[in-house]
Order: sequence, then C-alpha cells, then structure tokens
Amino acid sequence: MNKSKNLAVIGASYLQLPLILKAKEMGYTTHVFAWAANDIGEKEADYFYPISIIEKEQILEKCKEIGICGICSIASDIAVVTVNYVAENLGLVGNSVASTGKCTNKHLMREAFEENNDPSPKSILVDEKVDLNCLNLTYPVIVKPTDRSGSRGIYKLNAFEGLQEAVKHAMNEGFEKKALIEEYAEGTEYSVEHISYEGKHYFLAVTLKYTTGAPNFIETGHLQPAPVDNETLKNVKNVISHALDTLEIKYGASHAEIKIADDGTIRIIEIGARMGGDCIGSDLVYYSTGIDFVKAVIDVACGKEPDLTPTHDPQPAKVLFIFNEEDRNKLNDIKNNHPDLLLKIVNEDYSMIGKTTDSSNRAGCYIIKVN
Repeated sequence: MNKSKNLAVIGASYLQLPLILKAKEMGYTTHVFAWAANDIGEKEADYFYPISIIEKEQILEKCKEIGICGICSIASDIAVVTVNYVAENLGLVGNSVASTGKCTNKHLMREAFEENNDPSPKSILVDEKVDLNCLNLTYPVIVKPTDRSGSRGIYKLNAFEGLQEAVKHAMNEGFEKKALIEEYAEGTEYSVEHISYEGKHYFLAVTLKYTTGAPNFIETGHLQPAPVDNETLKNVKNVISHALDTLEIKYGASHAEIKIADDGTIRIIEIGARMGGDCIGSDLVYYSTGIDFVKAVIDVACGKEPDLTPTHDPQPAKVLFIFNEEDRNKLNDIKNNHPDLLLKIVNEDYSMIGKTTDSSNRAGCYIIKVN
C-alpha cells in the first residue's frame, strides 16, 4: 500500500460522498471512518473502518498503523475535532486545538468574536443550573445548543413564554448539554465559502439562504452566487477574513453564516472550519464559480497549495430541498418538462416527506440551473 496516497476521510454519509469520489479520482486510496450505518460512504470507500467519528484516539491509532498523507472531512462540525486531533498528532496539515475549540463550540466562538471586535450577536451561556427567571433578556432571542449544526435545537422566541422548554431541548441536542441564548440579528441570511492555506484566505462564493423561518430556521434552499452589490461583497470579504484570523483558521475550508441588515450591517451568526453542507460546498461552488472546491480541500489536507483555476464556465445554480408532496411534484415537473435545467438529484428519501425536524432528515434535494 502506498502510504503517500492514503487519505483518511472522517464520516461516511452522503455528504462525504463527493469527497470520497474525488479523492479516488485523484488517485488516493480512501480510508473512511464512521459508525457502521450502511451509509453510501461505507460502500464507496476503498477501506471502511466502523469507528465512530468522535472516537479520535482510536482513529489516530488506526491512521498511525495505515500511514496516511492527509485527513479531511466536509460538511461536518463534529468531524473537525477528530480531523485536527489526528493531523496534529501525525504532523499533518490541520488547524490547532485552540482553533478547533473556537470553531466547534459556539460559546467559545462568541467570546473570541467579542474579544477581537468581530460583529456578532451578544449571547448568554446557560445550563441546567441557571435560573432563567433572573436573566435580563431583550426579545426576540435565539436559543441554540453550543455544539451542534444542521439547524438542530434552534428556536426563536418573542417572549419569555416557552424559554424553559426551548433551552431544555437545545441542551438535549448538544453534546456538552449547554445552550446559548442570544440576541436576534435582523436581516437576510447568507453564507460565505473560503479556503485557507498557510493562513491566507481565498474567497470562493456568497450564498443566499432560504429557510422555513421561525421557530426552527431549517434551510429550504440555497442560491449561488447571491445577488449582492460590489460594495456589500467587499465588506463581507473583509469581515469574514478578519473573523477567520480570530478563529485561527489557517488551513482548509470554512463556512460562515451571516445576516446582512437593510442598512448593510453585517452580523456573523457562526463560522465552521469546513465547507458548507446542503450541497453548497460540494456542488454549488463548482457550478457557480467553476472552481473544484472538493479537490482544493484534499490538496490542502495533503499539504499542497490549492489550485483555484476555474475548470468550466460559471453557471448560477440553486439547490432546493424536498419537504412535502408539493416539493416532490415540482421536481417531477422539472424532470418531465424542463430536464435541461436539472443539474443533479441528491439523496432522495421520500419516506421522510412530512417528517422533517431539522436539516438532517429532509427528503432529499435537487440542483437546478438559474438563468
């Protein structure tokens, strides 16, 4: 086995499939780690190891045994901890333990943003010991777990009524069983994709987000590139680049979620040290910019400067998620009457129609051209 071509991938769900396939296309041998769940990545991997992605010590020992040239993951905050832990212990490319903490714990992130004057909502850390009746809150507020993603455990409240229940649910969704209560940021939701190498940040795209709105804000779709003017785009780049330095992200993909108010004020909701899920990083960036973001992630993980040369003409694109029969019918209409617009169908699971509770259990999605 050629150790210089052994790439470790953390996670085996459909979200990791583009990474696994791209790595194989590039000539790497893929060693995929995840809890055995009959996911697509288990089948597509060259080698699959049924080890949970949170078992970083076990994964480190196996990677020592294998001999790897790099380790990476896409669209998973939980995996970031293991990726950077293994990379640091093996002398591979990754971000520091300090950076990992700030990127995967929203309380530590908020503290870092406040210390470095990055525009971010104010927040209060709470656990089961905190008396919510004693808090001085200005409504509306957002309640969220400190360490989850994918719209899990997020609630918007316009008054004290329901706060106790929202905090309890948010804590139960998290790993450390704590929650944030933070001020609600007004504005339109966007996300921003970068890739970093040796501390230099390369902007890739801004995405317009569509959500279900309050109370849970589950994403229903994404449009890329987002329709923002040049001055706003310049400000977004400056704000996020500064925030990436605050979080000590020096290598790999990043996904920033922001809100832009009507007066142009930018507020950072959170930043993950990984590419955006929901096909944003793996597909929309490729279609809308021509840049192979997934390849760039692998290059950086293996210590190579990413090649960001567009491989094709940019094509604005939108991803739309399936929640109900109406959404399914819209997809069928495109299939039957406008097949030229359809770019890709991802992870169809119509058994989930009408059962969606967060971004992890929608009934699939599809990507279309936008003219």
